[in-house]
Amino acid sequence: MTRKKIFTWHVHGNYMYYLSQIDHDFFLPIGGMRSHGYSGKAGSFPWPENVHEVPVEMVKDLPLDLILYQSKENWLLDQYLILSSHQRSLPRIYLEHDPPRTHPTDAKHPMDDPEVLLVPVTNMNNLMWDSGNVETKVIEHGVIVPKDVQYSGEVEKGIVVINNLFLRGRRLGADIFEKVKDQVDLDLVGMGSGDFGGLGEIPQADLAKFESQYRFFFSPIRWTSLGLAVCEAMMMAMPVVALATTEMSSVIENGVSGYIDTNINTLIDYMKELLDNPFEAKKLGLGAKEVAMERFSIERFSQNWNDAINLVCGNRKLKVTI
Repeated sequence: MTRKKIFTWHVHGNYMYYLSQIDHDFFLPIGGMRSHGYSGKAGSFPWPENVHEVPVEMVKDLPLDLILYQSKENWLLDQYLILSSHQRSLPRIYLEHDPPRTHPTDAKHPMDDPEVLLVPVTNMNNLMWDSGNVETKVIEHGVIVPKDVQYSGEVEKGIVVINNLFLRGRRLGADIFEKVKDQVDLDLVGMGSGDFGGLGEIPQADLAKFESQYRFFFSPIRWTSLGLAVCEAMMMAMPVVALATTEMSSVIENGVSGYIDTNINTLIDYMKELLDNPFEAKKLGLGAKEVAMERFSIERFSQNWNDAINLVCGNRKLKVTI
């Protein structure tokens, strides 16, 4: 397909990095304060050459092919502040990273334009949002881990990778992490974790190698999309222990790729079993990698995104489905 010029905001760094692997040009705005969404090529990612920073005051002059919204703020406010009327009439996609917050089943999606394609990142997100007459196309995550990183599991601990866990509270499972940590040896990494007894933020380039030493990956999250950190752990052949909520129940199979349950005490028992049995952990890790290679390959992800871009940039209106 023809290479497109796509304007979007930097909302989720890891996702933006993986999205930049597809063969199109991405333009990210830079605001004076480099505020949320306006930080350009922020972070320690090895951004490819197809990602371009644009001063926010110059965005209206860009010749573009597609606008990619990634948040409620992008849709309701930002587009009217920085895009021209012509740019707002271009083919558009709204990428939905999260499930609804206000109500699990009855929340109306903020984007209700049937000429815009809604792309949820999980089937669970698509199921829970009330998106009305808007057409949706689920594109599951695609991830990359360094080829020289191999799971060893030699560190007899579990690892949790969540940014600002204690600022995000029950939804991300801060209380569950504390309860489990009383009985199982766990390390927490991520932004803000150092203030609460964690190890702090590990540079993105070093995270996979650091993480691969741990016996298992633990996700205490109650309500969110499937975390990219989970997909990355699976891709490096690491067993996952998690709550059987949201999309996780369709990804992890007990005794095959890890363990899931809604009973915290049951999960604690599973973790202790993995700490006592490194051979079982490695077997489950191989099962996790097999699932990840099928569901979360960057090649499948790129093809799905090319299909979506081709759909909205084609010479027809979106077909509305209910």
